[in-house]
Amino acid sequence: MALLVQKFGGTSVADPDRMRAVADHVARTVRRGNQVVVVISAMGKETDELLRLASEVSSTRPGREMDMLITAGERKAMALLCMALHDVGVPADSFTGSQAGFVTDDTHTNAKIVEVRPERVRQALEAGRVPVVGGAQGVSGSGDVTFLGRGGSDTTAVALAHALGADLCELYTDVSGVFTSDPRVVPDARKMDRISFDELLEMTANGCPKPAMRSVEYARTHGVDLHVRSAFTWEPGTLVTKEEQDMEQAIISAVTHDVDESKITLIGVPDRPGIAGQLFRALADHSINVDVIVQNVSEHGVTDISFTVPRSEYERAVAIAREQAPALGAQDVKGDPDIARVSVIGAGMKSHPGVAATVFETLAKEGINIEMISTSAIRISCIISEDQVEQAVQLLHDAFDLSHGPALVD
Repeated sequence: MALLVQKFGGTSVADPDRMRAVADHVARTVRRGNQVVVVISAMGKETDELLRLASEVSSTRPGREMDMLITAGERKAMALLCMALHDVGVPADSFTGSQAGFVTDDTHTNAKIVEVRPERVRQALEAGRVPVVGGAQGVSGSGDVTFLGRGGSDTTAVALAHALGADLCELYTDVSGVFTSDPRVVPDARKMDRISFDELLEMTANGCPKPAMRSVEYARTHGVDLHVRSAFTWEPGTLVTKEEQDMEQAIISAVTHDVDESKITLIGVPDRPGIAGQLFRALADHSINVDVIVQNVSEHGVTDISFTVPRSEYERAVAIAREQAPALGAQDVKGDPDIARVSVIGAGMKSHPGVAATVFETLAKEGINIEMISTSAIRISCIISEDQVEQAVQLLHDAFDLSHGPALVD
């Protein structure tokens, strides 16, 4: 008997027909002799609708009340799924995040899990019942309902799988697995059978929308194997697991892109110690996340500092940079909100020379200018003009022939 945690996203349970389809799938899994714990998101666009209502009712929207409101969507979905399970002969009990033992910090709208105490979930399993847990929610140390943020149901599922010692955490979505690139941009993108935690973490950090990056990070830290698959076709998807030393590695596994990027440059900054620290401390104090940073070689004692921030933070970041410019001695501040990032990712590039050369040559042949470059051991990212990013993704996907399977290194 295997213990499985199955998470179903909002599109998977968007209406009564989908809810019944999910109940049938859970029932089949149970009848094959498995124990199942279900984690469920709010139905369809329910969270968006609740956010819209809040904006129409209030301009202040206190975090405590927003969390109480948003988590109502998951509570509604978990109760309905339990009813559907009872109809197909599977006894089931619904649990809120707090009832399932999720203790979080006090940060509203984007809380972090501090501890999971799943005693009631275990009791339900021992009684032969299917626990259905509302995703993305918990309770703070002060007793308030908290919301884990967008994509939090994935994190709930992974954390619960770890706490229960589950054999596998299955993340059901509206896609059939993890692809070598966005199929909407690259029609012949290939679904991968297997990928490492590190590779998927780089993908989710660089534009791959599913699963949520926090959930992949949690899975990697705690060694929770994931299976990303479709709730519409039920076909096998992509297994996400740790990288084995004797495993063949793809030189390049995927090409991702992210258009949620903007660039800011401080021109003519004095090249002396402490300047960068002062600038980025000011941004950090306003909770602005900085990604790529490039500082040019100093000429005549001055230099330029460029960095990227999420596009939603662009206006605030420009304002802070201009506010800091006189104290920093900068001559000017320029911004560009119309950029994007394209990334190639693969564990095999650690031991395979020439990947960077192929990336740069491929883009250069089509006149795509690279404005900034960022790398890790298994990733190369290029900041380019937004209007060229889809072309760049297609070119790089073809350059590494990802549609026909990965080139492997021992």
